[in-house]
Order: sequence, then C-alpha cells, then structure tokens
Amino acid sequence: MRWPWFGLLLVGTACSAQSVPRNAPTATVPNVPATTGRANINPTPSPFAVTRLAHFDDPFAIAFLPGGGALVTEKAGRLKLRQADGTLATVAGVPTVAYVNQGGLLDVAPAPDYAASHTIYLSYSERGRGGAALALARATLLIRPVTCVHAPCPVQASLADLRVIWRSGGDGPGGQFGANILFAPDGQSLFLSSGERQRFTPAQDPDQALGKILRLTLDGKAWRGNPAYKAGGVRAMTWSTGHRNPYGMVFAADGRLWAEEMGPRGGDELNLILPGRNYGWPIVSNGDNYSGQPIPDHPSRPDLEAPRLWWNPSISPGGMIRYDGAMFPAYRGNLLIGALSGEALIRVAVTGDRAQIVNQWSMGDRIRDVAQAPDGAIWLLQDGGDLVRLTPRT
Repeated sequence: MRWPWFGLLLVGTACSAQSVPRNAPTATVPNVPATTGRANINPTPSPFAVTRLAHFDDPFAIAFLPGGGALVTEKAGRLKLRQADGTLATVAGVPTVAYVNQGGLLDVAPAPDYAASHTIYLSYSERGRGGAALALARATLLIRPVTCVHAPCPVQASLADLRVIWRSGGDGPGGQFGANILFAPDGQSLFLSSGERQRFTPAQDPDQALGKILRLTLDGKAWRGNPAYKAGGVRAMTWSTGHRNPYGMVFAADGRLWAEEMGPRGGDELNLILPGRNYGWPIVSNGDNYSGQPIPDHPSRPDLEAPRLWWNPSISPGGMIRYDGAMFPAYRGNLLIGALSGEALIRVAVTGDRAQIVNQWSMGDRIRDVAQAPDGAIWLLQDGGDLVRLTPRT
C-alpha cells in the first residue's frame, strides 16, 4: 500500500477500468513509497472571479489567435472560432474524425508564423481498418467578414489546403491518444505527444509511435536533431519513450521541456522531458493497474526516468500552460495544470530540474484545458462544456 494522500478532495481517473493484457509486465518487487517529488498539498480557496463566456459540446482544446480570437475543438469533429467580441462561428472543412473511445477532434495549435501564414495544426483520431489512430494535419484558416447592419457582425470561417502530415499507424481499439501539439521555442519544429492507447507494450517498442513524445519538422517529418534520427522510421521521430498518456507539454522559461501524463490507478506524473530518455511505462509506475495488479514503483528501476512530481490518488491532469501574463504577476513563470478528476487548477513552480506545487485551487468542475488570454486572464475549458475566464477576485 502507498501512503494515502489526504489533501485531495476527489479520487478517480479520467479512464475506465480495464483488464491487463497477458503480455503486460508483472510486479517483480514490492511497491515501495516513492521518494521523489510527492505532490501532497491541500486544496486552497480560489482567489479568482469566474466569468462564464460560452458553452461547447464535449470540448477538448482551446488556442488563442493574434487579435484575441480563439479556436476551440469539439471532439465530435467541430472546430469553433470565438471572436474577440464574443461571437461564435463554426469552421468549415474540418477533417472527418473517429469520435469514439476518447478520440475525436483533439488539439489545435496556430503555427508560429500564423500572423503571416494563417496556418493551424490539428490532431485527431481517424478511422482505419482496425479502428482509430492518431493523425496530425495542417491547414490554412480563412476568416471572411459577413456584412451586417448591427455590430457585432458574424464571420465565415473555413479550412483550406488541409493536408495530413503525420499518422501514428497502429490503428485499433483503445483511448488515450495524447495528441498535444507544442512548437519548439524557435518555431522550427514541433513536439507531438502520442498515448499508448491502453495497450501497454507499445510504449517500450521503439518501432511503434505509441507511448512516445515525438519531435517533427513543421511538415511532419523526423527532426534531424532527434537522438536516433539516423535509425529512420519511428525511431528517427522519437524524442522520448515509455509514456502512458502524455497529455500536456510546455517549455519553462529556461527552455526545459515539461510534460504531464495520466497514470493508471494513481501515479499521474509531471516529467522533465530529456532527449532519448525512457520514462518507464509500463515497466514502472507509482500507480497500480486498474485490475489491482501492482506495478513496480520508479525507485525499483533507477535506470528509468522518474517523475519530478506525482499524484496518488489521481488528479487526471488535463491541459497545461506556462503563465507569463500581467494580470497575475505572482504566477509568472509558473506552470498551471488543469485537473479532470481532481476538479482543480494546480500551480507549480519549476526551477531548473525541480518542481514544487504552490497552490491547488478547487474549481468545482473537471478542467479539460487551460489557456492564457492576451490580457493575462486565465481561461479554463471545462469538461462539462463551459468556457470560463478567471480574473483576480479583488
């Protein structure tokens, strides 16, 4: 048994229980309490004034555009444009998605040169012969004003020149697609998180793109600086391996890459992502399988990268940002992590390779994604569908 975490209000995960496949690793050493970075801070009262802005149907991600507009994905396959004046438009030309088992239209990210190119990237699950698989597409977002008498006037929005630039392969059953898109600080490459689809062993298979964090060119090819670029294939695309469901990624102010991921029953993680490293799933975890079968904890395998923070029971981490706005100056440089089953917003301070929880605010709803608005307000996309704006209470 692990030490109970009494500070968490809600216990649960974002995933339903499942059986363990025959080829899943079994515990060879007893579970022991982890000694690195245990997250056990009590929830604190929210300092925020909350304003409801809009409602969406089964949303997944939000991304701001220059000028204050924002794109929101709905998993059923709809992309919504919320203009700075609050009016909503449905973007036409979105690819057909497989809306099944946590899949659908997932992340959206404007290209680093969006102001000039109007290029956006979309991750989504698409249907194959054996089931769904993760895909990454690039398109041009066209926004045309509609003439009207009274402001605010609506717009027509559509995608042009849509092209799939990367596919994970391995179509089949299972949720947990990962699907987070993050551009490198220089804007010349991108990182894509790819979940292991609840299949365990692909995370340790170097020739499968599941259970990995990948670094790609802006055209979806292997980035030349990857640790095993010369090996070709999936190995050439892989930045790190051994992930379960890497969900959110962000660069700290010092350029270090951080990612959080959902563990099994317990063992959610915040990891410092280093090139070529193996993060252990499903060989080790600070959680247990849903069946109750124990998994060796990270200290049992010091050769595998251990999380810098971990949660047990689970919080089911959602989206994550690095806050750099003016509205909450005390939060600058901190990570803000949404929690699904934890129904919280969590503030984490990172210094070098260390991370520490500063606050965990109870939000009363599952937080799917987090975004920073141009004015420095914090926007939360709730699993129930509401988009809310957080500003200082006083």
